[in-house]
Amino acid sequence: MLGFLTMSFNLIVQRAEPLSMVDLADLAVLVDAPTIEVLSDTAWRCLNANVEASVREEVRELAAQLQCDWAFVEAGRDLSSFGLWMTDMDSTLIEIECIDEIAALLGIKDQVAAITERSMAGELDFAESLTQRVALLAGLKETSLRHVYDSKVTLTPGTETLVAACKAAGVKIGLISGGFTHFTDRLKAQLGLDYAIANTLEVKEGRLTGRLVGEIIDAQAKADWLIKLRDQLGLTAAQTFATGDGANDLKMLEVAGVGIAFHAKPIVCHQADMALSYVGLDGVVRLFAKA
Repeated sequence: MLGFLTMSFNLIVQRAEPLSMVDLADLAVLVDAPTIEVLSDTAWRCLNANVEASVREEVRELAAQLQCDWAFVEAGRDLSSFGLWMTDMDSTLIEIECIDEIAALLGIKDQVAAITERSMAGELDFAESLTQRVALLAGLKETSLRHVYDSKVTLTPGTETLVAACKAAGVKIGLISGGFTHFTDRLKAQLGLDYAIANTLEVKEGRLTGRLVGEIIDAQAKADWLIKLRDQLGLTAAQTFATGDGANDLKMLEVAGVGIAFHAKPIVCHQADMALSYVGLDGVVRLFAKA
């Protein structure tokens, strides 16, 4: 996780729509930034920002009023500073929760989605809730999973931009999910990712049994895999960043050099290093844009 003791930081401000120069100036004044750089029509960098705790709280409050994403980023840190990006899948790399859409084929989407929501908010044990939800899928044809992928899976805005930027910077990309290999494997092939890790649904005679095969990919497994791949690549913790939206991503975000909450539950936004709540995944590219 990030430290704020001796480093020089810039404030990165992003928004879904352009921000008035008056509002931008108010943010810059809050952090005593002498210069504002334009990163795009909807993103700006305030140089040499004051990162004291009291200032951060004032920025947090004003940014919420302006519906802006904000983050203090170490000066000089760009995507080439990293070697590994680990990301969650459901509601992060893609816009849906796959298990909820699978359940829709059985007419039980609301029932399963309610369990998913409580699990992502940290109200239920993830492994227990996943086992409970998977059991409800028993009897569904395996071929139905391909139908869900083809008809329901849509990439989160900015996904392809961030993937391309990481590849250009030499950053390896790992997709890790508490969802299912049927979806992560296809996304890995579609986007040209380096790694894909997820849960395996048990299938017998062409139908789901309602059980999983092998280790459950839960919060601890996500963190463990980040560390494992980081070490295999010979990277330090500071050379990794991770994105996720749910409580089961918190341990992964914590062990990453930079943990980014993406359109996340409040508990995740509160604990992560940074949060993107208004812009797409391409916002990560602007967080770590070259000076």
